[in-house]
Amino acid sequence: MIKVAHFINDLGVAGAEVMLYKTVTHMNEQSFSSIVISLSEKGPIGERIEQAGIKVIALNEKVGVPSPKIVWQLRNILITHKIDILQTYMYRANFYGLIAGRLARTPVVWGLRCSNVNFRLYPPLSSLAFSSNRLLSRFPNTIIANSEAGRLYHISKGYDGRRMVVVPNGFELGRFKPDENCRIAVRDELGVSRESILIGIIGRFDPLKDYPTFLKAAGVVASYHKGIYFLLAGQGLDSSNLVLAKYIDDAQLRDSVFLLGRRDDIPRIMAGLDIYTSSSCSEGFPNVVGEAMACGVPCVVTDAGDSAYVVGETGVVVPPSNPEALAQGMDRLIIMLPEERRRLGEAARRRVQENFDITMIVKRLETLYSGLVK
Repeated sequence: MIKVAHFINDLGVAGAEVMLYKTVTHMNEQSFSSIVISLSEKGPIGERIEQAGIKVIALNEKVGVPSPKIVWQLRNILITHKIDILQTYMYRANFYGLIAGRLARTPVVWGLRCSNVNFRLYPPLSSLAFSSNRLLSRFPNTIIANSEAGRLYHISKGYDGRRMVVVPNGFELGRFKPDENCRIAVRDELGVSRESILIGIIGRFDPLKDYPTFLKAAGVVASYHKGIYFLLAGQGLDSSNLVLAKYIDDAQLRDSVFLLGRRDDIPRIMAGLDIYTSSSCSEGFPNVVGEAMACGVPCVVTDAGDSAYVVGETGVVVPPSNPEALAQGMDRLIIMLPEERRRLGEAARRRVQENFDITMIVKRLETLYSGLVK
């Protein structure tokens, strides 16, 4: 039995955290056991992991305050639980994890989740961890990037590429699937016609997701298409967000936008959409795009990270930070006949089945972990 500890900055609802959840809940229980360690609190994803019967430990680090105590706590956990592999995610967890792993003599696998990061948008510690990890990147046993764009970006910034491999995100095709009943139910919930076209974007409120570009594009689309509505769901995408409210007002979209905030029924919401949009200015391997595709929803994505690779020929790709191009991309799918959009969505789901099924991706991780245990 190989014991793997997964160490991450936090367990809020975001791409890396969701992928961690899918990984630990799909690993072969006869060959692998997992524990999950959060640098901060347990969070909603931590609760879901515990409900699946997997141990979660929260180190409760104070935000923005680096602490040598974290390294010692983590080292003790690795020794106490006789961990064979430490898998880390994100820059701060990678930094702490490498030192603790060395002290505990535990093989360390770093996880890189993004590309082309503008650190001016984030706390100073993130930039410091990124720079420190560049110098330390020859010491982990393996470095996993979840996108080819992320691998190339980190190498260009001085990270050691000799230990890097790309393992993309995986998707649960049993949870995310087409469902006409969801399409009807979501429209009934919103109080709009069942014939209306619903365009969605799902994720946390974060500068890298570039919601201003999405809403400007939506404003253009709404100005010449009637019966089009826009759904935003995720942490911070609710009516209490005054910055977001201003973006919506500036785009003259108050009567066309629905802000759902954080939801626990994302598969249902996804299956209710006609078109999914990603407006990110920086990405790694976008979970939400793969989830939409698994639901048979065609996507319009910006050419950020591996987004273009994910959609392949099943969607529309436009330049990032370009509202006019994004609006044109949405328009290409809007003017399609419903049957044409359905066929494109079917092709999108097939692409996920053939390339990104979670069982296939987890087997790749299991093979990698097994190769590190002597």
